[in-house]
Amino acid sequence: MELKDYIRDVADFPKEGIVFKDISPMLKNPAALREAADCIRAKWAGKVDAIAALDARGFIFGGILALAMETPLVMLRKKGKLPGVTAQISYDLEYGSAILEAGIDAFSDGCRVLVVDDLLATGGTANAACRLIEACGAVVAGCAFVVELEALEGRKILAGRNVQALVIYGAGS
Repeated sequence: MELKDYIRDVADFPKEGIVFKDISPMLKNPAALREAADCIRAKWAGKVDAIAALDARGFIFGGILALAMETPLVMLRKKGKLPGVTAQISYDLEYGSAILEAGIDAFSDGCRVLVVDDLLATGGTANAACRLIEACGAVVAGCAFVVELEALEGRKILAGRNVQALVIYGAGS
């Protein structure tokens, strides 16, 4: 199965000049969704103790993987979206800054964590997630993405980390 067949381009979204890579067709096709999850699971099964899913589309794949791999799921969310005491990290975006949070007790010391999201673009949010997980005493085993936009060089900010992307779009894609 060619996963790229289940990702559509949406021109000028969310603003003019952007070609959005929409995974909605993959989500509407159980076989394609299963294939994506199985490809990630095949690489990471038995190598991680928890899945850390990024808000919001990362929750979809993170939930499926946590269930399939019988590991805990930790949601990494934008500031103010988690109840209770949280650990936080601030990071820069192209258009400002943001804060990412996890529950203060989300990870045990030395826990091997897989960061999961639908898309790797500039890598800023994924890098913040890795830093937050490490600040909580856990170890980032790697990062898994369904789609990577290679031209935005997100792997550079994640240099030295084990990064998996199922569908990679080059500069002209």
